[in-house]
Amino acid sequence: MDFLRPASWQEALAAKAEHPAAVPIAGGTDVMVEINFDHRRPEHLLDLTRIADLYEWEVGERSVRLGASVPYTKIMENLRAELPGLALASHTVASPQIRNRGGVGGNLGTASPAGDAHPALLAAGAEVEVESVRGSRRIPIDAFFTGVKRNALAADELIKWVHIEKADGPQQFSKVGTRNAMVIAVCAFGLALHPATRTVRTGIGSAAPTPVRAGAAEEFLNAALDEGGFWDNGRIVPPSVVKQFAQLCSGACNPIDDVRGTAAYRRHAVGVMARRTLTWTWESYRGARRLTEGAA
Repeated sequence: MDFLRPASWQEALAAKAEHPAAVPIAGGTDVMVEINFDHRRPEHLLDLTRIADLYEWEVGERSVRLGASVPYTKIMENLRAELPGLALASHTVASPQIRNRGGVGGNLGTASPAGDAHPALLAAGAEVEVESVRGSRRIPIDAFFTGVKRNALAADELIKWVHIEKADGPQQFSKVGTRNAMVIAVCAFGLALHPATRTVRTGIGSAAPTPVRAGAAEEFLNAALDEGGFWDNGRIVPPSVVKQFAQLCSGACNPIDDVRGTAAYRRHAVGVMARRTLTWTWESYRGARRLTEGAA
């Protein structure tokens, strides 16, 4: 196994172009486990730890540009207000040591259905910026996951940035596992309210071959909130609407039975998490509206 260690981003792109099968490594929290268990034996490892740009982030007027290797700990410490869903998800990632090393870029590159960052990124509507010697492009998060542990990257491309709109409403993340952290999710659920566009987005992890959104549930809830004028009147969402939303989220799952849980349990748990996160986020939205009206 050859170890490639570029000193700049351009050197990294050139190395990836020359060795398209080279496996990128930054935090190493997924790759090294696979190598240690002899599940993967690549001819080349492409070490990205010397690329400073990948560890930086920029908060703009409307969005955050997040370097692929920014550790989860930094997201929790510095971007909680701008990216609350991703910050909550970051809290559940493994141990403090892993959170200090691992980043969103590695999670996306691995493209595991159980990746903790994926539901939050789907709910937030992120875009993944990838680059090669041929140029750069942005991939909407909805089009990024193409199969079990497969993504839309070309063989010569590397993930550089993740672009995420700053939260304009409450966001939540929930995960079912034997513990809150240091465990692979049995299933996970992310939800984000977007009052500016009067829409709700979801993200489901570890309950289908890829991370997915609950499209039918979103359409139903968006219509119900609009027809009832809930964005304006701030009333409590009726239990019947919450129940139907949860059922539709369960229906969006296509899980399997494995050592961590049965398919039936995963569907049930996703419904429970959908109901709870909708209740939590809507109460936060109502509370923020009351504060705004009181200040006015």
